[in-house]
Amino acid sequence: MRRDRVEVASNDQHKWLKLYYLARAAFSVVWVVVALTVGRQSASIAAVLLIAYPAWDAAANYVDASRNGGLAVNPTQAFNIAVSSVVALAVIMALAMNMNWVLGVFGAWAIFSGLLQLGTAIRRLKTAGGQWAMILSGGQSAVAGAFFIAQAQMSAPPSIANIAGYAGFGAFYFLVSALWLTVSQSRRRKVASVQV
Repeated sequence: MRRDRVEVASNDQHKWLKLYYLARAAFSVVWVVVALTVGRQSASIAAVLLIAYPAWDAAANYVDASRNGGLAVNPTQAFNIAVSSVVALAVIMALAMNMNWVLGVFGAWAIFSGLLQLGTAIRRLKTAGGQWAMILSGGQSAVAGAFFIAQAQMSAPPSIANIAGYAGFGAFYFLVSALWLTVSQSRRRKVASVQV
């Protein structure tokens, strides 16, 4: 009886994570498309997109942590919510300066959020599939952040396109994790049906 409850909880977690990763991938794909089309033509739309990206990350982490026991048992996500919220405000201030400042803020955020995502993925290794992609994503995010900070020091003004590539890789990793969970669930079902 208890084993059945554990299996149901595990299946529910896998379903939630799959949906969560798909939503994160979809948001990033839409963000990249809008950024590279309308965002390159309109400074005001680019500004909204640049603020929305970390704000979405904060909201998504909040919902995911809430679905998985709350903020107290998900400290990396709790900290990520705080960091992403502060970054959304910092982007508003940086936009008043120039895009070099914005890229620098995104660089610092990519480092912190990447390391926090890495921590979340490591914590979930034992309970959820597809975490190797999240580990790679978190590590790559931190590296990209350092690259953004270096780019922000250059005289050539960056644009939203510099950040779009970063968001595109994020979409790829979230999609890979969702697909991995789908395949692993399908395999588990087959094994369970054979055993019955």
